[in-house]
Amino acid sequence: MSVQKFFQRRFDTWLEKRLPRVEAAILNSRSVFTFPSWGGFGFLALMVLLWLLATNYENNIIFAVGALLGAIVVVTIFHGYANLAGLSVRVKSIGAGFPGDMLKVELELSQAVTRHRDDILLSFPGGSSQQVAFQNGQQTIIATLYVPARSRGKRLLERLTVESVYPLGLIRVWTHILLQGYGVVYPRPIEGNPQSAADDGDRVEGEATLVGCEDFEGLKSYRPGESFSRIAWKQLARGQGLYSKHFSDPVADPQWLDWDHYPGLDREARLSRLCHGVLQSARSGEPFGLRLPGREFSLAVGNSHRDNLLAALALFEAREV
Repeated sequence: MSVQKFFQRRFDTWLEKRLPRVEAAILNSRSVFTFPSWGGFGFLALMVLLWLLATNYENNIIFAVGALLGAIVVVTIFHGYANLAGLSVRVKSIGAGFPGDMLKVELELSQAVTRHRDDILLSFPGGSSQQVAFQNGQQTIIATLYVPARSRGKRLLERLTVESVYPLGLIRVWTHILLQGYGVVYPRPIEGNPQSAADDGDRVEGEATLVGCEDFEGLKSYRPGESFSRIAWKQLARGQGLYSKHFSDPVADPQWLDWDHYPGLDREARLSRLCHGVLQSARSGEPFGLRLPGREFSLAVGNSHRDNLLAALALFEAREV
């Protein structure tokens, strides 16, 4: 393990205890950190140089300039901290999507005491960033960011970085807050034809149903090789001829998307095909429903119904990602 990874892990552990996941974060002295920026380090180096020159040449003017620069740094620290202190951040909404998409995250930033705040940068790891400012007496701002959707399931939010180098760019003031909430990542849609749970080998050529044992379909002339158990003995005893009884298992009802209509596939493969079926059925405008192990969603139409079914597929035996 490298030294950087070691200290990063120690810092993450400390940060987890100091700033746990919360519904709304109010920035204060416990959560806001300050440190010189790269420009600030250059400014400090200039102050050290001035101090050396003033000491070496006993020049009071250089001493005065150095003291003035030091005072500017101190004032900048207070203004930078005040730019974030008292700010409240919470999640307003988190969108949904498919693996590889960017989920939309809306954040609500508010302040109890109205004041001017500027150059506040918000960002998620691996996602987008947005710079906001409170001006003209604003008390609430809605910021929109995007985070990458990975695998199916709950997409928990990672730590949000709120930072600012206001007002002079010398001091970086920042925090890493962990907000409650998650987005939903749907299964990746894959086209696939539903099948009956019956053995496909019993399909009779030319028929629209699958030969099975559930629904009585009718009598047909006996063909050599058919099972004796299917012979219609009553009709034969009456002298009506030799017939065989035919039963059928209906193929998948287009109105119902059923877990059992995809035998032989693993969980993720079934969910991907059911996801594709939900999208296709929603476009048709006809009522459709969904059957999952232990749960059934009745027939309905509309975008809300579609989204509910997609969410059910996304969260079915899902893990947090």
